[in-house]
Amino acid sequence: DGEVIQEGERAIYLMLHKPVGWLSATKDAQHPTVIDLIDDPDKASLHLAGRLDRSTSGLVLLTNDGRWSKRVMDAEHRVPKVYRVQTQEPIREEDVEAFAQGFHFPTEDIMTLPATLEIIGEREARLTLHEGRYHQVKRMFHRVQNRVIALHRESVGELSLGQLAPGQWRPLTAAEVAGFLATGCD
Repeated sequence: DGEVIQEGERAIYLMLHKPVGWLSATKDAQHPTVIDLIDDPDKASLHLAGRLDRSTSGLVLLTNDGRWSKRVMDAEHRVPKVYRVQTQEPIREEDVEAFAQGFHFPTEDIMTLPATLEIIGEREARLTLHEGRYHQVKRMFHRVQNRVIALHRESVGELSLGQLAPGQWRPLTAAEVAGFLATGCD
């Protein structure tokens, strides 16, 4: 009858440069969360499209659109996530092939998707994943007898942090939001 029963929720899509020490969570009684960094009246409606460990920095996406976040993070859509990794031991050339083959994680009885490991220094690499499993980067390096000492997510799909400083955030443009829905991310 032309009467509004319930207003539609405003769709929110944000990117944030998560600093080390902040939790990828919506609330926590002991630690600051990425939501605490957001200055938006509707921030309580947000969830994370992919988490980062407290000791990991980098790009985090937040939204209140569950279908969009599923599209961004589900392994079936193969959206690339690029990490800069620093390790305790030198990274070996044979590690590149091991990452390309994927790793079996017996606890979950899963095989990781092939990943691209690009060595950029003796103890530094750029790693591209197409999924996001629990502590996946650290566990993969553990499988090649190395330890991750610093981890930073540089990009997700076509999005990168650009000039965002740690703790800063910004809304995504309509084109950036739509980019994850295009078939080109598959």
